[in-house]
Amino acid sequence: MGLDPDDLYEVDSDVPDLTGAVLMHHFEGFMDAGSAGRLLAEHLLGREHRVVARFDVDRLIDYRSRRPTMTYAVDHWDDYDAPELVVHLLHDDDGTPFLLLSGPEPDHDWERFCRAVRNLVERWGVRLTAGFHGIPMGAPHTRPLGVTVHATRKDLVGEHQPLPNRLQVPGSLAALLEYRLGEWGHDAVGFAAHVPHYLAQSTYPASSLIVLEALSRSTGLNLAEGELRAAADLADAEINRQVAESDEVAEVVRALERQYDTFIEASERGSLLAESVEHMPTAEELGSQFERFLAEQNGGDAPER
Repeated sequence: MGLDPDDLYEVDSDVPDLTGAVLMHHFEGFMDAGSAGRLLAEHLLGREHRVVARFDVDRLIDYRSRRPTMTYAVDHWDDYDAPELVVHLLHDDDGTPFLLLSGPEPDHDWERFCRAVRNLVERWGVRLTAGFHGIPMGAPHTRPLGVTVHATRKDLVGEHQPLPNRLQVPGSLAALLEYRLGEWGHDAVGFAAHVPHYLAQSTYPASSLIVLEALSRSTGLNLAEGELRAAADLADAEINRQVAESDEVAEVVRALERQYDTFIEASERGSLLAESVEHMPTAEELGSQFERFLAEQNGGDAPER
């Protein structure tokens, strides 16, 4: 309990004034359907950037549970892909600075890590912390993607529709960080893209795009879509092609469309009870058809059930 959180990181000696900046974060290792968070982090890091803080991964990462990759060449070890948990300094299209904390989700010292991030937030005068990732949803890719937004203050959620119920789910560092920052009086928000569940294990750029748009509105940063839009259009075209080639999969997608449309209509009337479930596929049928679909996407065998 008495360990100094500042011992977990080193800060660049030449960090400019960041008062009022936004700190985004994405940690690899927790749920990220469609690779929504990873793709968005990579997209942001396509900008000119530099590292302004580094965390001590030797203290935070369990190497035996997530072994880093090493390269062996003929008769010697040629390379080591060392994990990094760092804070990058970037600028949006208007030149406004913002920060991105990215890397593997720590295995140890979550509370200490959260205190370390709080110290950086207060040191740099960060006004808002924002996390992002993807979650699987029973919705078709042919309908608009949704985003679940949660925050330390209700007005940070904006016009996004909150979930209608109370849930208990496995914890994550990103969730704990948002929770603790709220307790400490700092603004924090999180964005979870709704990814069609049959694409959860695939790379789905459209999910990253919807989070980017939500982030831009929430933070006021001018973040161009760039190659992310082109990647999303290309992926959507390929998914539609594969669906069109399978009558069985196409019927399942149509069933999900009916379910989605019924839900939206019911919610607009103020009732979330669907009037009819006629012709809806069972969970077993959905799983069977989409296992085939994913196998075609990945060019391999369907996953074991």
